[in-house]
Amino acid sequence: MKHLAAAILLSGLLSGTASAQLAGEPFIHDPSTLGFSDGKYYTFGTGRGGLVSEDGWTWHAGGERPGGGVAPDIIKIGDRYYVAYAVGGGGMNGGHASNVKVMWTKSLDPKSADFGYHDVGTVASSNGVEDCDAIDPAFLYVDGRLWLSYGTYFGYIRMVELDPKTGQRVAGNEPVDVAIDMEATALMYRDGYYYLLGTHGTCCDGPNSSYNIRVGRSRNPTGPFVDNLGIPLLKGGGKLVIGARDRGIGPGHFGLIDMGDGMQKFSMHYESDMVRAGRSVLAIQPLVWKDGWPLGGENIKAGTYEIQSERGGGALELAVDFVRANFDFRRSFGPPPTGPLTPLAEQTLEQDMAVWPTGPIKVDLNDFMVRPHQKWTITPVSEAGGYMGSPYYKIVIAGTERALAATADGDVVTAPAFTGAADQLWRIDQLTDGTYRISPGKARAKDPTALVAVGASTVALVKFDPASDAGRWTFRLQ
Repeated sequence: MKHLAAAILLSGLLSGTASAQLAGEPFIHDPSTLGFSDGKYYTFGTGRGGLVSEDGWTWHAGGERPGGGVAPDIIKIGDRYYVAYAVGGGGMNGGHASNVKVMWTKSLDPKSADFGYHDVGTVASSNGVEDCDAIDPAFLYVDGRLWLSYGTYFGYIRMVELDPKTGQRVAGNEPVDVAIDMEATALMYRDGYYYLLGTHGTCCDGPNSSYNIRVGRSRNPTGPFVDNLGIPLLKGGGKLVIGARDRGIGPGHFGLIDMGDGMQKFSMHYESDMVRAGRSVLAIQPLVWKDGWPLGGENIKAGTYEIQSERGGGALELAVDFVRANFDFRRSFGPPPTGPLTPLAEQTLEQDMAVWPTGPIKVDLNDFMVRPHQKWTITPVSEAGGYMGSPYYKIVIAGTERALAATADGDVVTAPAFTGAADQLWRIDQLTDGTYRISPGKARAKDPTALVAVGASTVALVKFDPASDAGRWTFRLQ
């Protein structure tokens, strides 16, 4: 949280509004990294408030965190959830004197017998005069060592080491200056690099907030951190991860969500959701990695697409007979035409449908020919709910209600009409390389599978292999 100087709601449709992404009442400022406890997801923000969700899609007020203060963070180590938060500072009441405090509990659920916070004490502080404001703490646990970053635009971002067994500052450990011109930091570790993410720009001014998230990396947790151009974060560097999008203004307070199998997401807040009257809201987006750097990804937006297999480039289509376009091939040869050229009409849906069976139709892969049986309209199904940061989708042949469906024995067909049944709801998740995984949304939940190209022309629902291109798909807008 920066010092002070400086209806779509229900559906969460992704057709052009990233800010209205989550369902429920996801109102929060300075959200922590998400914590999972006793079957629910929790995040805490400035003040005593927090949010809770059973599925990661629909969020409501909930959870308890004593101590108040600003911009908490959560991490689980062993059977403990450590919570760091700041009291004072942030320019509030004109000062920058602050303390970062830590407490722990064995459950985040107030109804659990293991719930109950235990105070660790102050692990970092600022006196209001030095070039640091000790707020906005963030945890990172790597190779048995626990790190904490903190600070704002009022001076340096600093790093200290904590004892993962107690949450207390390691004896004799002194803060190290690692960055300037940022706040609301977060930490990640990947492939031998420590990543320091920080929020640049201004906050706390609704749609006039210029918050955006930037990143640098280092081989050492205490730096030096540099961006993709080699500019040190101690000199104001930082590669852009995500800025304002659609109707969401001022993203800040990054929190990593590792889903496994080559899929990561991240939480944050938008300073202003223009759809929700400019309120500050929680948001969750896919995380993509490009050339060793994190980048904010995109959920699939409503539209009509070619669905292309990364395995061999084949397009997902109805397994029906090919209907030739009405064209004399001899017109492609011979002398150049002398008169005006008349555009050739595309094949119509009615022409293509003439050979379709009336019942369920299987799907396969083939060369993309821009034919109606190869075009898929994708739409979020608001009433079906969702999961971590994403809604469930229906996938139908464009211009029809013929819906992609998962069968009990692992086949993939299209049903004559979309009914909203569980076997017609799909998850579409962006992977860290930018491609997408398609998997049944509610059907076969106890036997998770994905749509995989098991051959050059054959698709089936089988276990997803993150090391293979067979289960990766690209969506090309039509």
